[in-house]
Amino acid sequence: MTTPIAEEFERHRSRLFGLAYRMLGSAEEAEDTVQDAYLRFSGAGRAAVEHPGAWLAKVVTNLCLNRLASARARREQYVGPWLPEPVVTSDGSLGPLESAEQRDAVSLALLVLLERLTPTERAVYVLREAFAYGHREIADVLDLTEANSRQLYRRAAQRVASPQARFTPAPAARAGLVTSFITAAREGDMAGLEKLLAAEVTWTSDGGGKVSAARRPIEGRAKVMRFLVGGVERFAAGLDFTVAEINGGAALLGWAGGRLVGVVAFEVRDGVIAHARAVMNPDKLEFVERRLART
Repeated sequence: MTTPIAEEFERHRSRLFGLAYRMLGSAEEAEDTVQDAYLRFSGAGRAAVEHPGAWLAKVVTNLCLNRLASARARREQYVGPWLPEPVVTSDGSLGPLESAEQRDAVSLALLVLLERLTPTERAVYVLREAFAYGHREIADVLDLTEANSRQLYRRAAQRVASPQARFTPAPAARAGLVTSFITAAREGDMAGLEKLLAAEVTWTSDGGGKVSAARRPIEGRAKVMRFLVGGVERFAAGLDFTVAEINGGAALLGWAGGRLVGVVAFEVRDGVIAHARAVMNPDKLEFVERRLART
């Protein structure tokens, strides 16, 4: 039987997961953090918590701050480029994504930029940008002054500033772009690829040292095209490909024998691919595969 405490917590679970994921860039760690928050909530007792939503947000934020300290050390030893763990967003896992701004706010591109921030800067930025907290509320969550919260937010916003897309295609157009991309890559259609890729396109691969992947980002249209055509010939000939909404945008999923072996998220600017981020570390694909199995 579900207890009143469990029922109350479930009303906040999705929001707490979204907060933890944006803070950590890892769906698995976000789930663990939310579970830890539930244990603290149930231990405190419902009567002892006057405002559950605010109380839980503070607990989750501080649990994430603790995790980020050890995560920094682990990522310094990570083999090759580190990318966030992808998340299926068509099921509402990260809340409603009804606008281009909301979709961009959960993109792998932004999550990578958030790695530039200190843990406290990241917390301030996420609470302000993703959850519209006022600086007084942020100060209460992080035990800061309002002035300090404002200062940290300004600094964080400056550090994550990046070129903005002057034209963001609709979801259907993005899906079409992804489909055209894999068709051109498989057919070795260099002219087709050239039309889809920006001149300064970058390809970043995250294999985590567990699967074969480029150890450094590949930059420039010509180099990326050669890499893609060679990679398709060597590794992707026997794969099945699907398109799904990952982190707010259309992404390419590669399958081998029914197992997910790669997710490629595309950053689109001015209607062409400016950056492709390929997550192939099997540890980072388990969450997506489980979610897709439910649909």
